[in-house]
Amino acid sequence: MSANFTVHAGARAAAHVRSEGLKPADIACIPAAAGGPKGLALIPLDQRLFGGWLRNAPHVELIGASIGAWRMFAAAQTDPVVALARLSEGYVEQRYPRKPTPRYVSDECRKLARAVLGGERMPPLRGNVGVSLITTRARGVLDRNGSRAAFARAALANARSRHALAAHMERVVFHAGGARFPAQRFDAFGLERVRLAPENCEDALLASGSIPLVCEPVRDPAGAARGDYWDGGLIDYHLLLPYHALAGLVLYPHFVPYVTPGWLDKFLPWRKQSRAHPWLDNVLLVAPSREFLARLPGGRLPERQDFYRYGLDHAARMRAWRRAIGECERFADEVMAWIERPDPTRLAPL
Repeated sequence: MSANFTVHAGARAAAHVRSEGLKPADIACIPAAAGGPKGLALIPLDQRLFGGWLRNAPHVELIGASIGAWRMFAAAQTDPVVALARLSEGYVEQRYPRKPTPRYVSDECRKLARAVLGGERMPPLRGNVGVSLITTRARGVLDRNGSRAAFARAALANARSRHALAAHMERVVFHAGGARFPAQRFDAFGLERVRLAPENCEDALLASGSIPLVCEPVRDPAGAARGDYWDGGLIDYHLLLPYHALAGLVLYPHFVPYVTPGWLDKFLPWRKQSRAHPWLDNVLLVAPSREFLARLPGGRLPERQDFYRYGLDHAARMRAWRRAIGECERFADEVMAWIERPDPTRLAPL
């Protein structure tokens, strides 16, 4: 029995798999977490899911933040395999000087967003998907203030409670293709929905991946409320969303076997792993196992610190990342084999 992946399920998802197996029509939503280069590891699985198994499924909601937003927008296109390959190659090929300015990083990330778009302002999407890109609009102490001190104050607010962080950040979701999830406000961060259009598509992708203090914000995207827009992972790092409201199952390819609510929560042990959350009842999460990760370069997935770890040795970083992505082809094949013929004995609690 392969130990290259783990499968974690909420109670409702586990009961469904045990009684009915799994078929494309069962899947109502696929989320995609923020996480920078870690998301590269999931692109081989994305290509198999969207280029094959889910190709002719009924309506599926695709929702992501940061690199997850880029993955889901690529997956929603008419040729998802090619679009995802553009994203993977463009991300690996990034090159930065030793101390890049936020403007430099933003300019490079805009090139990557354009690679995802395939040279179009907004490429056509498949008719059976709705896609939602999560961004964070600054307010409170962060309104037109991207300083280190302002974000430190927001982090202190988050340490008190996520509700307190909502005084400084608002969730804005750019959507297309008849996306309907989430449909209404469900927490203190609110829910502003903005339709994706040629005038704002590139900015929405860029905003969802604009890391504070590393990038510049995206300012005043067309069709949305005026303000500074930042990485969607600040609020929705692993996308702890009200999935229980969906009639079908949520298939969640992830790089860890747990769901952390916001980016700042990963530094808070009491919030890092959300256990037995009712919103996850219908979620089926697949992730690389520890045994699989141990065989990757450095014993881990690609990560943003690699840009600093490898410095100006871009070729060495690219070799390591390409090797990791190549290993993840095997991970993807084994996950797909389980999805097509699910063995309930592999299920662990989520």
